[in-house]
Amino acid sequence: MKVVVQRSAAAPLASAVIVRGQTTAARQVAVKAETSAVVVSAPLRKGATVKAGDVLCELDPGTRGAQQAEAQARRNEAQSRVPEAQARVAEAQARLDETLIKLNAAQKLGEGGFSSQTTLATAEAAVAAARAALSSAEAGLNAAHSGIEAAEAAVASTQAEIDRLTLTAPFEGLLESDTAELGSLLQTGSLCAQVIQLDPIKLVGFVPETEVDRVSLGAQAQARLAAGDRQIAGTVTFISRASDPTTRTFQVEIEVPNPDLSIRDGQTAEIAIASAGVEAMAVARQTRAALMLQMLGRRWAARKNLEARKEARLEIEVLAKQYEVLVGQVRAWAKKESVRRTFAAASRLQSHIRGWRWRAANRSREAREAYAASHQASPAISPRSTADSTQSAPLARWDGMAPPVALTLHVAGELSALQGRPG
Repeated sequence: MKVVVQRSAAAPLASAVIVRGQTTAARQVAVKAETSAVVVSAPLRKGATVKAGDVLCELDPGTRGAQQAEAQARRNEAQSRVPEAQARVAEAQARLDETLIKLNAAQKLGEGGFSSQTTLATAEAAVAAARAALSSAEAGLNAAHSGIEAAEAAVASTQAEIDRLTLTAPFEGLLESDTAELGSLLQTGSLCAQVIQLDPIKLVGFVPETEVDRVSLGAQAQARLAAGDRQIAGTVTFISRASDPTTRTFQVEIEVPNPDLSIRDGQTAEIAIASAGVEAMAVARQTRAALMLQMLGRRWAARKNLEARKEARLEIEVLAKQYEVLVGQVRAWAKKESVRRTFAAASRLQSHIRGWRWRAANRSREAREAYAASHQASPAISPRSTADSTQSAPLARWDGMAPPVALTLHVAGELSALQGRPG
């Protein structure tokens, strides 16, 4: 018995979390009117580039200018009342000081018996009246100051109303819609324009709860856009702390540079987020098929009959090509996540398997006996379960039969692995 050996060594194997998602604008805002007025500016067309502060819609001021002028006049009037109120306060303070002096004199004269009680009471009443007058003057001064504050608030309100007449872009970006048409009436809350920012752009995906611990902030990520099969790369900037109550998945955001604005908002993407690697031995996917075909070729080449040897070589080449084509179709559709087409390709592969088995079963007895006689040194191995055969060398199970049957068994194992069920 001949054994084919391939050396392999463990090495770090990169690992990634695969999710599906879509691109999302980094910023997106609908600029709406905060007041009612008619548009007096020419419209900007969608797709235009705007910078922060650029005018999008200009509204007719109407009578707002006159209202602001009236508010300013009231403020000036209120400010003019302040000096008068201050003068009244000073006058009341002086009268109070005068009455206090008279009261002091009356008290001293009364102590010496030179003034009557009536004079003393009159002085005390004058002091009380002066104090009341002072309080009234101070209240008038406070009212004047309050009038100024109210007038200033009215001026600020009219100025804010005028400022609302000019709608500007809050940040640099692209117009996703035309601005409001010239002459159209915008009510409060009406849309003037929609602005989006695409540089940088975000990739938004949802990671299953079983994989979310493998994703970390700052991790590198790559994505393949569905349109044009374009590859892009970015960095994880956000991982949700709360899962979606319906799907039990966690939102992940990846920031991707987009200086030329070629990536659009809402494009479907297949995202691979890098995670910690593991030690593993990498073996090519075609290794088992290649080793088996090589073994088959050597065994059949040992035949003395030249015609049989040529026939064996030709059949092996045909079977190998059919295997590669059909399995390639299954893998291609499986990679594109098309369930219907994947199983359609798998059905075609199974039909070929049945054909190969039929051909092997109908080979002549002499050919099978001659093949078995040339391998008498190989011990006969009884058939095992199908699940075991997919995990071990397929030739051991069918060591005494024709190579097409061994190839059939191998292809069946490959198909079972692709479909994700036991062989």
